[in-house]
Amino acid sequence: MDNENQLIHARKEKLGRLLEMGANPFPTKAERTHKIREIFDNTESFIDNKTTLDVVGRIRSLRKMGKASFCHIEDETGKIQIYIKRDDIGQEKYKIFKQCDLGDFVHVKGFVFYTQTNELSIHAEEFTFLAKAIRPLPVVKEKIEDGKKILYDQFADKELRYRKRYLDLLLNPEVKEIFKTRSKIIKMMREFLDARGYIEVETPILQPLYGGAAAQPFVTQHNKLDMELYLRIADELYLKRLIIGGFEKVYEVCKDFRNEGMDRTHNPEFTQIELYEAYADYNDIMDLVEDMLTGIAQEVCDTVKIPYDAHTIDLTKPWQRKPMLELIKEYAGIDIENSSMEELLAFCKEHEIELDVKNLGKIIDEIFKRFVEDNLIQPTFVIDYPKEISPLAKSKPENPQLVERFEIFIGGLELGNCFSELNDPIDQRERLENQAKQRELGDVEANEVDEDFLEAMEYGMPPTGGLGLGIDRIVMLFTNSHNIKDVILFPQMRPESHQD
Repeated sequence: MDNENQLIHARKEKLGRLLEMGANPFPTKAERTHKIREIFDNTESFIDNKTTLDVVGRIRSLRKMGKASFCHIEDETGKIQIYIKRDDIGQEKYKIFKQCDLGDFVHVKGFVFYTQTNELSIHAEEFTFLAKAIRPLPVVKEKIEDGKKILYDQFADKELRYRKRYLDLLLNPEVKEIFKTRSKIIKMMREFLDARGYIEVETPILQPLYGGAAAQPFVTQHNKLDMELYLRIADELYLKRLIIGGFEKVYEVCKDFRNEGMDRTHNPEFTQIELYEAYADYNDIMDLVEDMLTGIAQEVCDTVKIPYDAHTIDLTKPWQRKPMLELIKEYAGIDIENSSMEELLAFCKEHEIELDVKNLGKIIDEIFKRFVEDNLIQPTFVIDYPKEISPLAKSKPENPQLVERFEIFIGGLELGNCFSELNDPIDQRERLENQAKQRELGDVEANEVDEDFLEAMEYGMPPTGGLGLGIDRIVMLFTNSHNIKDVILFPQMRPESHQD
C-alpha cells in the first residue's frame, strides 16, 4: 500500500471510530454567527463584552496534545486559531476532536481571547464535526528566493492545478483573487452598459445554423427532432435580429464554443460580451470600449497604467487607431495595396506562411498575424479590414474593398472585434453566398448562408455598431496572467493518458 492509500485508510478508520462514538461526521447544517474576518475587525468589542461566537471552517493546522490542543480553521474570509481544552468541552467531545485531520470541517462555539504568545484565538466551549475529509490535502512547501515566494512541491505543477482547480483554489489564495477579480470585471461591464441604456438579453446556445464568426463549430444531435444542432460560435446573428425587432441597445454575456486548437490564448469554450447599438458605427464603439476598459482599470488596478508581462500598459485615452494595411507595411515591410497576388504569395512562401485558402483577405490576415500582432503592446484599434474576411461588416464608402471593422489589441492580446454592421440585405446575401463558395474551396471557417437571418434583414435594419469582447483575455490583461487557463476556473484539458 503506497503512502497516500495508507493515509486514506487511516482516515477511514477514524471515520469508523466517529460513528462508533455516536458522532455524525456529516450533519446537514451548521450554525454560524460570525465569519472569521468579522472577529478580527471587532476584536476589542468581542473581548470586552465576552461575546459567545459560533464559527465554522476547514482545519488548516493541527497540534494535538494530551488535555489541550490547538488548530487553525479557515473560512472564505480568513484563518483563526482555536484553543480546545478537554475539561471545557468534555471528555467525550475531546475524544471526537482527537479524530480530526487536516482538511476536516468543524464548528466551534466559544469566546475570543489572546494567548500567551499574543495570538488572537477562540477558546472553544463546544465542538462539532461538520465533514470528515477522507483524502489528505497536498502539503505545499515554499521558500523565498529574491524576495519572491516559490512553491516547490508536486502541486506547483501547472497542469495538475488546472485539472484539480478545487485544490488550486484551496492551496493558492492568489488564484482565488484572480477569480474574484474576474467576477468584479464582469459585474462592472454589466453596470457600465446598463447605465448607458443597454438591455441584457439571452439568445440560443444550440442553433440550427451557426454564424457570426469565422470558426468551426461543435456539432450535436437533437434526438426528438432528428436534426443536427450546433453550439454557437457567436451571438451576432441573433442579437441583430433583436435590433431588427425594435431593441436599440442590447448585450449578452455569453458562452461561445469553437472547435479549434488550444494554446495560451484559446480555449474551445470561452466567454464573451457581445453588444449591438442602433444608429452607431465603429467609431462610436471605439469610444465606448475606451471608456469601459479605462474605467475597469481604474477600479480594479487603481490606475490606468497597468503591468502586463514585461510592459507597462498605458490606457490613457485616446488610444491609437491604425489601419491594418499601414501596420503590415510598418512591421512586415510589404505594401499590400501596390503588390500583385503573385508577389503576396511569394512573400508568404518566403516567410513560410501556410495558406489553407489563397484569397486576398486570408493572405492579408495571415501576414498580419505573423508580423504585427505581437508588436501591438499599447492599446491599439486596428481598423479597416479586407471585405473577404469580414462578411458581416459594412464597406468603407471611400474603398469598397475594405470594411468598417476594428480589432482591439493590448499587450499583444486581441481582445475584441467590432463592425459597422452590414444592413443591406442584398449585399449581405451576396457576401454569405460567396462565403459558401469559399467553404466549397476548403475554407472550413467560412460562414454559412442563414436564410432566416437574411429574411429578417429584408424587413429593415438600422445602421448599427456591434462588438464582441473576449472576457477571458480581458481578465488576463487586468490580472497580469499569461495563459487563458489561469483565468478559466475549469479549462478544457487533454485526457491525462494523452499527455506527452
